[in-house]
Amino acid sequence: MSAPHGTKTNPFKQPGAVWAVAFACVISFMGIGLVDPILPALASSLHATPSDVSLLFTSYLVVTAVAMLVVGWVSSRIGSKLTLIVGLFLIVVFAALAGTSGSIGGIVGFRAGWGLGNALFIATSLAVIVSSAKGGFSGAIILYETALGIGIAVGPLLGGELGSISWRGPFYGVAVLMGLALVATLIFVPKQPKPAKKTSLAAPLLALRHRGLLIMGIMALLYNWGFFTMLGYAPYPMKLDPHQLGLVFTGWGVLVALFAVVFAPRLQRRFGTAPVLYVNMLGLGIVMAVIAFGVATPSVVIVAVIVSGAFIGINNTLTTQAVMLVAPVDRPVASSAYGFVRFIGGGLAPFAAGKIAEASNQSVAFLVGALAFLLAIPVLAAGHRLVAAAEREAAPEAVEPESVEPESVEPGGAQPGAAQPGLSTPTLEPLALGTPTSGTATPGTPTSGAPISRPVVAAVSANAAATAVVDRAAALARSERAPLEIVHVRETEVLEELAISPESEDEARAAVAAHLARLGDGGLDGLTARGLILHSVGDRAAAADVLARHAADVGARAIVLRDSARGTVVKHLEPSLSAAFSGMAPSDAGRPEVVLVATSAQA
Repeated sequence: MSAPHGTKTNPFKQPGAVWAVAFACVISFMGIGLVDPILPALASSLHATPSDVSLLFTSYLVVTAVAMLVVGWVSSRIGSKLTLIVGLFLIVVFAALAGTSGSIGGIVGFRAGWGLGNALFIATSLAVIVSSAKGGFSGAIILYETALGIGIAVGPLLGGELGSISWRGPFYGVAVLMGLALVATLIFVPKQPKPAKKTSLAAPLLALRHRGLLIMGIMALLYNWGFFTMLGYAPYPMKLDPHQLGLVFTGWGVLVALFAVVFAPRLQRRFGTAPVLYVNMLGLGIVMAVIAFGVATPSVVIVAVIVSGAFIGINNTLTTQAVMLVAPVDRPVASSAYGFVRFIGGGLAPFAAGKIAEASNQSVAFLVGALAFLLAIPVLAAGHRLVAAAEREAAPEAVEPESVEPESVEPGGAQPGAAQPGLSTPTLEPLALGTPTSGTATPGTPTSGAPISRPVVAAVSANAAATAVVDRAAALARSERAPLEIVHVRETEVLEELAISPESEDEARAAVAAHLARLGDGGLDGLTARGLILHSVGDRAAAADVLARHAADVGARAIVLRDSARGTVVKHLEPSLSAAFSGMAPSDAGRPEVVLVATSAQA
């Protein structure tokens, strides 16, 4: 609900800027899949051990981890387009240099530069697509999910084909393809506005002082340790050529993409984030144990690796979602802090697995990876309450009308200087900012502040159509002699290991404040109004769940929102309301009426 949804916009009819960046995203997501099929060939051709070759992952991921601490600082100062161009340029240069290298040490060093470029690219690519795409936020997400699926699935296949010609092929392939993306970006992507706020260089590290974010980061480190142990070391016991390895990891990649985009959100809605992650980590531990005990049988390793793609797809999405749920800092800062910790684990694991195998045997290396997956379970349990509470609670924040200067508010008390109902300025029922709601409030009672009668809720997006929604809700509130709530859900969409909000906190609040000010300027005629920002993490169904839970908390008599053929919040709202009101006694307030407003505004 944080972006408009048109009724007829085709998400695949996009300007050149979007296709340029989407193409680069496909190549970026190919990343590891391009290189994985050539690992045994590299070891053989360059007379290196598996642990030596695994340094390709270590240098790439450790540099990426460190770079995650600074990409926010860089992009907030030079803008997303220039950050994107610098990242693409570094990838092209260092991928080409890796292809020309004649030693494993040289390739390892050039992969480090490649990792720096990739960190700059992934930090800004989704934001550029969102800002440039037609069809609003949903259109951009569909494109990005498509790029993710194609890249993860096709990368190993292309890597296997190029690797069957020469181990240098995948490196040159990345350089050429990213070079094309770089040229297209320079030509088609317009200059992007710089962020209104500059990110502090120390912000990601300082964010790790928060218990929830640190716990989720450690869990992700352990998960990535097991994941990259398998990814970096499993190709050797398969005893396949590059072409065959490409086919194996293509099957793996298809499952990763499918379960990350399609099944992970559904499982999360049904069972909750933490329970799904517990089962998932256990499943990954079992798969790794199967590899460890069947390491002498290539077919066992092949099947286990392919099956692991389903677990990894789920884990990538839900681990990121858990981080975004518990993080008390801005989304980009949380992503940087989380990325730093998890990539450290991913970078060290393949090298450690090789050394363990050399000192003992291959089975022990995979058993250590299985242990890492299992250790992630008690770590997650330490933060279970935080994740579960964040899923239950919408954490609404009060919004001031634009014409009113914000003033300090005592939790649960009246706003100093607030106008009274019926005057020219809306009355705001103040909330304690940043304090989660309980989720068990009595219907008809706001989660903080004085009790009010059952309100009419106007669910608005940041678009022109919202005016009609607010006006319809205000008219209904007057006729019912009920208070009005203007509610905006600020969404954070999770795509595999990335998370993005299409608007800043200030933009979300301004969208609501403008409606409050407009109502006040027109005269309220006895209407009491307040504005609220709710927060959701996940997909459009998550936004519907947050809205429904809030409606249950305040005992809303009606929810007014835009009727749109592509408005998936509308599609998910009915089942969300059923779930939110299912535990109420017959004497409690009934489910609110859902009022859909037809508008002609285009997304």
